[in-house]
Amino acid sequence: MEFIIRIIFWTLATYGLFEIIKNIIYISTYTNFKSDGIYVIIAVKNQEDKIEGFMRSALFKMLYGRDDYVKNIIITDLKSKDSSKEIIKKLSEEYECLEAVNWKDCKEIMDSVDES
Repeated sequence: MEFIIRIIFWTLATYGLFEIIKNIIYISTYTNFKSDGIYVIIAVKNQEDKIEGFMRSALFKMLYGRDDYVKNIIITDLKSKDSSKEIIKKLSEEYECLEAVNWKDCKEIMDSVDES
């Protein structure tokens, strides 16, 4: 009886090992993004109490997480009446992947993207 239990245990362990190897091969082969990356545009208006925490969380995930396909974040202020613009500018000086622009420049960046 003990022999049969050991055979079953080792069969299941071997099957699990093969499944893990198969998943690693699949992930490394089919989920590797080969594009130039994704550029994120965030528009902000009067969000001084939320924007820094949100952006630091997003930047942390982008820089240290699995979001390595995000290349650049463009953040624009929509004429905020609070200190959102200053917070955005401070963050853009701290992180080189974050670019703070006004709305007009943001529209020009979007218009200049080549559609080919």
